[in-house]
Amino acid sequence: MIKRLRRQLISIIMLLVSIVLVSTLGLSFWAAYNAQSELVANSLEHALARDFDVFHMIAQERPMAEARGSMLCLVAEVEYDDGELLIESNNAPVAIDDSTLKTVVLRVVSEGQASGSDNELRVAWDSVATGEDWRVAIADTTFVHMTLRDQAIHNLVITVLALLALFAIAWWLSNWALKPVELAWEQQRRFVADASHELKTPLAVILANTQILERNESIGDDAMRWVKSTSDEAEHMKALVNDLLQLARADESVSGSSASAMRHEEVDLSEMVESAALEFDAIAFERGCLLEADVDPDLHTNGDPEWLERMVRILIDNACKYGAEGTTVDVKLQQASGHTTLTVHNMGNPIDPEDLPHVFERFYRSDKARSRQAEGGFGLGLAIAKSIVDAHGGKIGVASTPQEGTTFTVVL
Repeated sequence: MIKRLRRQLISIIMLLVSIVLVSTLGLSFWAAYNAQSELVANSLEHALARDFDVFHMIAQERPMAEARGSMLCLVAEVEYDDGELLIESNNAPVAIDDSTLKTVVLRVVSEGQASGSDNELRVAWDSVATGEDWRVAIADTTFVHMTLRDQAIHNLVITVLALLALFAIAWWLSNWALKPVELAWEQQRRFVADASHELKTPLAVILANTQILERNESIGDDAMRWVKSTSDEAEHMKALVNDLLQLARADESVSGSSASAMRHEEVDLSEMVESAALEFDAIAFERGCLLEADVDPDLHTNGDPEWLERMVRILIDNACKYGAEGTTVDVKLQQASGHTTLTVHNMGNPIDPEDLPHVFERFYRSDKARSRQAEGGFGLGLAIAKSIVDAHGGKIGVASTPQEGTTFTVVL
């Protein structure tokens, strides 16, 4: 649980700060792009308003401090002479070759593109028509593209470095923030484990004494009913203590705090599931259901055989318990993509959608799926199954609809 909380906290911090960082840098880049575009447009507009000689003089003689706010543009005058296209340009110090100049002029004259830009040619242009002739101003935008490219690279580097630093800070903050929670969780786990262990001895004494009293023929029927009631409740308490101990051991295995909490040996899952299905076949029949098992042979895994067997029995028992009369409980064990998948399906009252996210929580019950019935139950069965699956590094999930029924899926 603590690891999941840490991952969620780090993810939330990274997501929120990443959105702010990317938005800020994106707005900065957009502002720079607009500023550069406006600079190009203003320079073209000013160039079109100047005469050749005046522009040439300004381009050559104006101090650089005054020229930083604008760009130097090549201005061309285009006219027809007996059907022939004539181009005359000024001598502005702009690196635009003749082929690019002709390409732009043809776009203005032949294609009607009075203004525009070409990223491949790295030029932008604007034009005005003077009768049948045209005047075209062309700006070399190489510097603009280089500036925007450099800013994009700088923004990317800043983003990557900032996210790496943010991840380190978020990791430290999550450890600091969750340290009290981790301590409280560990204390709670230890308390449950210790209390459950300590309760086993008095419960054993109570059960032994009630068994002795049940064999005492001198006790009357009225008193015997009290003895039987005490014995039944003691058995329920014993089952609860065993469940709590199972959860505590599973928590230790998941957290890695106890290397001996779970055994590690090769387990024949196929044989285990087939045996469990055969055992519950009679129970399903008594409840008016039919149990069918489809098990692929020779499927093995590494883990604790007692824990895995209990997980399988919990899921099959749960399916038989809540399956509708006259329906079939399907148990399948298959292997695909290197994973072994166990599915247990039944038809019956579906689990409410609002209850689905909570069915694996401890002591959680819903009216349809997790209520305690006459045969007992403390809302720990599915929680134990999930703890066992987590301890083995697997995943467990549930889907439930009125049309498809309820299916529990375990992937190991």
